[in-house]
Amino acid sequence: MLELHAICKYWQPYAPKHAAPRVLLQDLALQVRPGETAALLGPSGSGKSTLLKIVAGLEPPESGRVLFAGQDITDTPPERRGFALMFQDFALFPHLNVLDNVAFGLVEQGQRKAEARAQAVAMLERFGLQAFAKSKVWQLSGGEQQRVALARALITQPRVLLLDEPFSALDAELRLQLRQEFVQRIAEFQMATILVTHDETEARAMGTRGYRLVGGALAPQW
Repeated sequence: MLELHAICKYWQPYAPKHAAPRVLLQDLALQVRPGETAALLGPSGSGKSTLLKIVAGLEPPESGRVLFAGQDITDTPPERRGFALMFQDFALFPHLNVLDNVAFGLVEQGQRKAEARAQAVAMLERFGLQAFAKSKVWQLSGGEQQRVALARALITQPRVLLLDEPFSALDAELRLQLRQEFVQRIAEFQMATILVTHDETEARAMGTRGYRLVGGALAPQW
């Protein structure tokens, strides 16, 4: 289980120099069990993406703790957390083909390239993407690229999946299709998942529980 305890984070504006820091997160608490999705709503600048970065280990909190399976990982570097963070722009590597994009995380973990590619082929088959294995990612549609990004995230068997507006660049029909697929995969891989979105319909479709980030704290919505 992923647990956040009393997370605090402040934002210091660049100007004026002596302006007081603004509270982004204040004593924020959250628990997400394996297979659950906590959907976070809130306006731009409310701290949603910052919270994901704290969970991922990309930013430190001012205070508070991040725990997984009862272990304090607040000071654990990102590469040792075993978490996957997905952004709206997919963050795929344009110089690599689809197969090597999916295999990339395993190679980074120290697997031999041949073994990583064999696992990537199996993962592409699960997503119905095997025909695109040798294609460059920029040759794929937006929906196909997002599936490749999900396959790349899941192949490393992440303990936690962090989604930052993952479908905002896609059309309405494709968003609906991918929501359903992500819900299925999250349950299949039993990942604790946090979804950040502006879209309440999307949040309700995917979220086991929903929260609105208000005044630095999470207010339950359902």
